[in-house]
Amino acid sequence: MTGTTPAVPSRSDATRNRRLLLDVAAKAFAERGVDVSIGEIAQRAGLGKGTVFRHFSSKEELVAAIMLRMFDELVDAGTALLTAEDPGLALREFMTAGVEIYVRDQAFSEVIGRSSVQHPQVRDAIDRLCDTAEALTARARQEGIVRPDVTGTDVVLLLGGIRRTAAPLLIVEPQAWRRYLDLTLDGITTHPGRSLPHPPPRHLPLTTPAPDHGC
Repeated sequence: MTGTTPAVPSRSDATRNRRLLLDVAAKAFAERGVDVSIGEIAQRAGLGKGTVFRHFSSKEELVAAIMLRMFDELVDAGTALLTAEDPGLALREFMTAGVEIYVRDQAFSEVIGRSSVQHPQVRDAIDRLCDTAEALTARARQEGIVRPDVTGTDVVLLLGGIRRTAAPLLIVEPQAWRRYLDLTLDGITTHPGRSLPHPPPRHLPLTTPAPDHGC
């Protein structure tokens, strides 16, 4: 009896499967965060778990691939705004785009402080995002539009803060985050004679401490 050799997927099949996995995983992570299992992602895609691991050696690699797409989206948006005529409006548009990503995607709001941020490409993407935010913030500082002590890292951290502040309202009022974006923008605009009580962060943290539930 002659044995049969499993068919090797063609390059086009492999490309299609990788794209399908990224799309399915991105949707699952957006809905429920990065705790969605590889098994569920494979089932949603109609593929075996082995296919997932042929394309991504670990779940961390899959999460990183999806996060990189979103970081690139925001960095590209910010880079395009660097030539905008109005630096204040450019910073507003960048922050709006950032909060929109946070609001629509649960995984993006979780990635900073999770193990996926240890991935070197994700770490580099976060650094690029902070650099882009700093370039936009520097233009606004130079024009006296925002406080002289506000940094790009402040801006990146505030994006997630706006989403978390509005989170309890988003189910019934999906656009509630816009109120807190405006409040935040009011807070970073120029207020002569008043300095912030704490120095700016040097970089984004790699881990987030667990909340203290003590009384």
